Amino acid sequence: MVFYTGISVKGLDLIVRFPWKVGLVMFMAFPDAKTADDINEALRCIVADSFFDEVEIPVYSKDIWDKIEPTLKERDLIVAGALQPDILSRGINLNSSIDEERKKAVEFVKDKIDLAAEIGMKTIALCSGPDPGSEARERERELLTESLMEICEYARSKSIRVLIEPFDRDYDKKLLIGPLKEAVEVIAEVRRKYDNIAILWDLSHAPMLDEKPEDLKVYKDYIGHIHVGCAKKEGGTFKDTHPVFYTPGAINDVNDVARLFKTLMEVDYRGIVTLEIKPEPQQTSLEIINTAKGVFLSAHEILSRGLLLS
Repeated sequence: MVFYTGISVKGLDLIVRFPWKVGLVMFMAFPDAKTADDINEALRCIVADSFFDEVEIPVYSKDIWDKIEPTLKERDLIVAGALQPDILSRGINLNSSIDEERKKAVEFVKDKIDLAAEIGMKTIALCSGPDPGSEARERERELLTESLMEICEYARSKSIRVLIEPFDRDYDKKLLIGPLKEAVEVIAEVRRKYDNIAILWDLSHAPMLDEKPEDLKVYKDYIGHIHVGCAKKEGGTFKDTHPVFYTPGAINDVNDVARLFKTLMEVDYRGIVTLEIKPEPQQTSLEIINTAKGVFLSAHEILSRGLLLS
């Protein structure tokens, strides 16, 4: 559902429409939702909130999907598949130099594509495997490219688009992909044959990669999806824990979000912007969701006011 921001500029009271659909990464906002009943309860909260047009969930097994599908069908939400949790937690490596390991990783993704297609998903997101270090990096990028070509060919037969999400390489997740420039180089090679692949760029990963929203201007044709959240500075290093804005240690702020929105407008981005936030022990899921929604509204007001006064 589209939302609007009210602003007053030079004595005029104006209502400005937010230009993108808004999503929420369910398994981050509700990290304790593990059973089918808990997942269903979390989804009920999202379905009831007209702020959201999209929800991102793991590609659950068919038995879980059968239990949650009626809830999702209560409203016309876009449902996207996220493979990153499985890839990260299970050590699945699409760039492994061990042939058998890489083949198993590709087959895992293909199996998830089958299930995603069966339940009606149109998009799946994934990430690379670990960074092997500078000496093996170039070879493993080639292997990742090979894996993605095979995956994209298979996904295309199921009418599914593939998103690859860059993560940090030096601090927390330490994955091969990695810097935006290198992600684009991999995708450009895959796109020589397959056009159903793009980047999922995450604002929360930008500080860990020394990147900023304006960098997207150079690579606008490769951006397929946007995540909005925060990195955390803790003990002199970064953590990829996605605290909500204003949480102690959270790096990104409302001005970063406004800069991102401005950049997305300048590159004529037409996709979805999805909140990816996680409660800390003293916080509740609904508390952080409401805080993040407030940041979206404030960032949109900053953007709108800046454009109207420029």
